[in-house]
Amino acid sequence: MAIEIEHKFLLANSDWRKQISHSVKYRQGYLSSQASSSIRVRISDDHAWLNIKSASPGTNRHEYEYEIPLIDAEEIINKLCRKPLIEKTRHFVVDDGHTWEIDEFEGKNKGLIVAEIELAETGLHFSKPHWLGQEVTHDLRYYNNSLSLHPYSEWSEN
Repeated sequence: MAIEIEHKFLLANSDWRKQISHSVKYRQGYLSSQASSSIRVRISDDHAWLNIKSASPGTNRHEYEYEIPLIDAEEIINKLCRKPLIEKTRHFVVDDGHTWEIDEFEGKNKGLIVAEIELAETGLHFSKPHWLGQEVTHDLRYYNNSLSLHPYSEWSEN
């Protein structure tokens, strides 16, 4: 069974931008969202994946991902996925031996930037760079699935 162990954070400042090693654009859409799981299709450059993930909030979630033909992914996103799509640039930042994935959202979620770190095991210590802000791992609003249903631009506190 595949387990994703991940922590999510908001950003305190933009100092992380000086540490970007590379960036990748993603477009993804959701086919299904239930109380127990979500199913999405993600496209990046000339690759595409089908992803099934448990919907429970927290650091540990079941996740399964399979590469699929790009032409199929385009058709699924355009014809079957709910809108709005999740559009983002993922910036990869290495800090203290850990790779941070910093998602800078576009489209209906423009203005939202979330940093994520995936760990090899639960409870593994990691240092928090000075550019990290509040942890939002347990706040469902920051999960991509939730952002496709309730985009950041529609949040009342924005």
